[in-house]
Amino acid sequence: MGFWGCYLVGRSGEPLIGHPALRDARERLTLREYRADGWQVWAHPTEPSPGSMTALADAARAPVLLGFVMDGVCVAVEAAAPYSGSWYACLGRAPMAARMDRDGMTIEDFFLLPEDAAQRAVQWAAESGHGVLEGPLLELLRVDWPERSAEELFFIFLDRLGIERLPG
Repeated sequence: MGFWGCYLVGRSGEPLIGHPALRDARERLTLREYRADGWQVWAHPTEPSPGSMTALADAARAPVLLGFVMDGVCVAVEAAAPYSGSWYACLGRAPMAARMDRDGMTIEDFFLLPEDAAQRAVQWAAESGHGVLEGPLLELLRVDWPERSAEELFFIFLDRLGIERLPG
């Protein structure tokens, strides 16, 4: 069984955990890493949800992103920003489709097509101050089965959104 959990990603000069919109989730959030330009990645168990990313983005007046890693094989991505709004994408399309099929849904019922998600990701990155290319994002969003773990795919996705790892 692979990793199950959420990663909450946001940028702040203070620890993101102190934000009032995360009051109910504070006890379950654990700092995973700091990234360049004030970005923070916090780990959170799968249940209960840390809350609405749209509400957090509106309250923080900044883009935020949540990656829900399921069994290490796929990731549901929820992104939100004050101006460009919210969107949903997935990484690891085939295992996600299989999970959704068990619930009588299709992947298209919930997630954007890779092309649409890549366009929204570029807008989201622009709103966060990063100019990124659509092609590398689209490449990740089209991956059917991650070669390694979906968790690793998520962190590569962050890199391609311009949320770069700190050197060292």
